[in-house]
Amino acid sequence: MKKLFYTCAASALLAATAVASEEIKIGVVLGFTGPVESMIPAMAAGGELAMKEVSDSGLLLGGATVTPVRGDSTCIDSNAATAAAERLVTSDGVKAILGGDCSGVTGAILSNVALPNGIVMISPSATSPGLSAQEDNGLFFRTAPSGAREGVVMSEILLEEGVTSVALTYTNNDYGKGLADTFQKSYEERGGKITLSAAHEDGKPDYSAEVGALGAAGGDRLVVVGYVDQGGSGVVRAALDLGAFDMFHFPAGMMGEALEKNFGTEVEGSSGQHPGTDSPGAAKYAALVGDAFDATSSFSPESYDAAALILLAMQAAGSSDSAKFKHKVMDVANAPGVKIYPGELAKALKILADGGEVDYVGASAVEMIEPGESAGNYRQVVIKDGKMTTVKYR
Repeated sequence: MKKLFYTCAASALLAATAVASEEIKIGVVLGFTGPVESMIPAMAAGGELAMKEVSDSGLLLGGATVTPVRGDSTCIDSNAATAAAERLVTSDGVKAILGGDCSGVTGAILSNVALPNGIVMISPSATSPGLSAQEDNGLFFRTAPSGAREGVVMSEILLEEGVTSVALTYTNNDYGKGLADTFQKSYEERGGKITLSAAHEDGKPDYSAEVGALGAAGGDRLVVVGYVDQGGSGVVRAALDLGAFDMFHFPAGMMGEALEKNFGTEVEGSSGQHPGTDSPGAAKYAALVGDAFDATSSFSPESYDAAALILLAMQAAGSSDSAKFKHKVMDVANAPGVKIYPGELAKALKILADGGEVDYVGASAVEMIEPGESAGNYRQVVIKDGKMTTVKYR
């Protein structure tokens, strides 16, 4: 009997040690190179900050550690993004993916990697409305709101500022076309006029022809649905150099530090928006980040929240298996439960371990709606003294 007791005790100790030493790898698939690369450092840092917070707590699944493993989505090359994500899943053994970033590569990763391998992925920044209808078997979520919402917000901002006619250019991909279409529909329904809607291709050395057509069509402003490290900035530079436009409107893909560096006061008075909130969680996130990186950078708060939701869902399910914890993402993101803010992930893990419920508010005031995406809050911006200055939140 005594021998049996010692054997059982030893087995229990070994099992506890195995759980405690478990390493849970999370893929971070973002465009470390490509047309949004200036935004990515703060996004990756945000997601990895949440992972470190959870790992340091020692409370995840009985003491598991969390290790981020990066993969380059490139933002625009679906084949490269798919290969990077496939490597993370098959070679590195990641249990979930934070990403992708841009909508086209996110859809490719979902279809080609996440769905066939049964891996949960939460994107902090893919906004194409088309992703809402993509087959995902309950594996895909996003902490960024759909572009369907951003298109409405964009039209409201412009019309409130008395801008009743605009020329519109968009990057020729899922993100650009999706947002341009929803914006045009909303803007025209509210009485605005689109003088010309024209796609532009990324990677061109010169956008004079595109800008020439847009300038000839006229409009109070040029709306640039593009990427700040690629064609979007190329279009703006051509518009300024040719004198076609000096006032612009910039959606989220253009709202990076590079916008200030590239143009400064040249685009003074121009407007824009990107996901953001003045909720208590945003202030707590800024305090948590300190001077480590820019906590207000586009999609950085959403990246922290994406990683946090992955890990809290694992804790709620008692497993790092996507097939099990995918059912818990919406639960931990929404009421009922104790509200959880940045810096309180250890508190959340303990509540969940004790059988309680949490309502994760996070850095971006997360409220998940079907089919697993953020309801959406936006930071309205004006370029003042060459800097992106907050006007209000929506």
